[in-house]
Amino acid sequence: MKGRPMIKFTVPGAVQAQERPRFSRMGKGVRTHDAPKSRNYKELVKLVAWKNKPQEPIQESIRLEVDVFVVPPKKYHTKPKQALIASGELRPTTKPDLDNLVKGIKDGCTKIIWHDDAQIVEMVVRKFYGMQPRAEVKVLSI
Repeated sequence: MKGRPMIKFTVPGAVQAQERPRFSRMGKGVRTHDAPKSRNYKELVKLVAWKNKPQEPIQESIRLEVDVFVVPPKKYHTKPKQALIASGELRPTTKPDLDNLVKGIKDGCTKIIWHDDAQIVEMVVRKFYGMQPRAEVKVLSI
């Protein structure tokens, strides 16, 4: 980062994919809001981001790197499959999609780590298997 160290933090627990928004009627208008699971995950991300925030939200262009770790299915708890997981050869190819997984992280960091997620000009998001579900996040100014 320009004049600042890279920001790194881990969001513990299973990463919650962004769910479709909910709609409700308020008077004459229609209001949208997050589904409860998505809202709760964003609140967790905000708590972790707050503990790792810079003095001021980043204003520059940002490179965001996120590694998502999901627990492998029970059928992968054999020694040969665990060896493939440890080497990175066996990776999750099932839903949820990466873009849905990273959305809650981006929303949770906005106004805390950076000013607006439109500042993200580069992004690397990867899925791995791991016995401890989590998201490892790196933020770099570029």
